[in-house]
Parts: sequence; structure tokens; C-alpha cells
Amino acid sequence: MLSSQMSPSRRRFLHSATLAGLASPFLRFTSPPPKLLKPPRLRPGQTVGLVCPATAAFLQEEVEIAKESIEALGLKVREGKSLRSRYGYLAGTDEERAADLHAMFADPEVHAVFVMHGGWGCSRLLPLLDYDLIRRHPKILMGYSDVTALLLGIQARTGLVTFHGPVGASTWNAFSVDYLRRLLFDGEAVIYQNPTDKGDNLTQVENRIRTLRPGKVRGRLLGGNLTVLTAIVGSPYLPDWKDAILFVEDVGEKIYRIDRMLTQLALADILPRLKGFVFGHCSDCPPGEGYASFTLEEVLDDHIVPLQIPAFSGSMIGHIKDKFTVPLGVEAEIDAATGSIRLLEGAVS
Repeated sequence: MLSSQMSPSRRRFLHSATLAGLASPFLRFTSPPPKLLKPPRLRPGQTVGLVCPATAAFLQEEVEIAKESIEALGLKVREGKSLRSRYGYLAGTDEERAADLHAMFADPEVHAVFVMHGGWGCSRLLPLLDYDLIRRHPKILMGYSDVTALLLGIQARTGLVTFHGPVGASTWNAFSVDYLRRLLFDGEAVIYQNPTDKGDNLTQVENRIRTLRPGKVRGRLLGGNLTVLTAIVGSPYLPDWKDAILFVEDVGEKIYRIDRMLTQLALADILPRLKGFVFGHCSDCPPGEGYASFTLEEVLDDHIVPLQIPAFSGSMIGHIKDKFTVPLGVEAEIDAATGSIRLLEGAVS
């Protein structure tokens, strides 16, 4: 009865996802990591494709503000066909949203692909994407939150450096734009360090770093939203974690869920393979009611400290106004004592 009521789009998605799941053990254990592929840097006057691969953009004013913000960077904007579409809570069917991504990567006049916002839906596109097309036309792909699925999946399947950074609906303030320009326009090997301005206080109150275990280490920088990353564990759309530095962030999660997700990463043999760990911000993630709850700090201590790798929390990565734009796939060095991330190479060509 359920199958007779199921939409063609939904049936195709489930069929593709099932095939991907059957293939995943072979892809995960027999396919070597692809060669690193850096996209060309952005230049003023170039065109950026704005797409909505997840939740629909219900407020059209947000789309206009996003376009104006991108144009204020000195760029032109080309809308994806499904940018303003709606299919339930999604911005069009899976096929339509995947087609938007394909069109932007294939279009020689589009030099980067920015995402309107997250929500939910990017993981549904992973079995539908033409990774050979993306590999042949390497471009900057940037977003965060639910877009983590695309950032990790495309990086894993093509080797393309992807970027955990602002979405169209983000706050495009001076701090965030500065890191974006230095990374995507200037090709700088950026050093990410939280500002240390104390303001009127005797000591620093905001943007504090907490060292979980001191030390310096080098490795391949990978990560994104913890919830989304955990949701695609076991699929063929995650990169090789051996000797990687993992950064994660989240929003609106209860502490026991953070505990559960880190437990899953440990059981999936991801945490034990890491060389370093960075936890950004977990916005609106308070401890539970009463005295029986753990704090976020206690959960991180429980899972990360026993790994005996350099690790810290508080980096300006996540659902916050002032945010770093961080590349996935490049070599970096972290100093857990100072809370810094130093790129060892530029992320664009």
C-alpha cells in the first residue's frame, strides 16, 4: 500500500540509496583516496551560482538579501532553477536540486557554487550526483550545516577541496568576509585564531578556547556539522579519516545526543584514526535539566581526551555570526594550546 502511494521521486531516491548502500563496503575498502583537486580562486566580476539543495527558501526576502550580499563581494549571481521552488519542505525534487548542482558545475560562466541555506535534504542528493562531471569542472563549493553532506561526499568521491563557510542566509559581516576573501580570493594559507579582545572586561569572556589536550599536529583537515556527518556514517560518501584532523560543530542539540554521536564516531572507527580534533561552537546546546546531566565539556573530555591527540574546543566554526571559512581536504597544523589552525597550503589554485 505504501509503495503505491509513493511518489516517483521518492522511489528513485530509495532505489539509488539502496544501491549505494550495497556498494559501500567495496567503495570504502578498495578505493584509494582520490588525488587532491583544488578549485580556481575567485576573482572580482566573476559569476557565482546560488543554489538551494536542501530545505526550501520560504522567505523570498532572504534570497534577495543573499544575492545582494554576494554582489557586494564584487561578484555576479546566477540563480539555480529550483532556488525559489518548493516540494514539501524541500526546494524542488531530488532530481531538480541535483540538476541545479550539475548545471552550475558544467556552466563555464559560473566560477563558484554558493548554497542558500541548510536545513535538510543534501544527503538525499549524494546517490544522484555525477561525480565525474564535478571532477572535470572543479569549482568552489561553499556552505555549512546540512551542506556538510555535499562537502564531505564530493570531497570523498572527487578529491575536490570544498569549503565550510557562510551560506546565503548567513550574516555577511566584516569578520566572516575577511576570512572568506583571504581564502577564496587571495589564495592565502590562512591561520585561524580566535580574536583575543577583552573589551571592557578584566579577562577574555567571549570566543574562549578550551584545550582538551595540548600539542601540535599536522594532518588533512576534514569535518563539518556533527549531526550530518554522523548521519552518513556507513555510506560511501565519507573520506578516509586516517591521520586526519577532524573539526565539528552543531546547533540545538541536547548533550546526550552529542554524546551519542561521538560514541557512533568511535564505534565506526573514525575517532581512533584521527591525529587531531577541533570542536567549534555548539550553539544552543545547554546541559539537561537537573544535576544528572553531563555538560558539553564533560562529554568532550570523556570521548576525546582518551584519544591522546591534540584537541581543543571553541574555534569560531559553526552556527555563529562571526565564522571562519575552512577548507576540507588540505593539509593543516593545529596548536591545541593556543587554539589555532594553520593551513600548510593554499586551498585554491
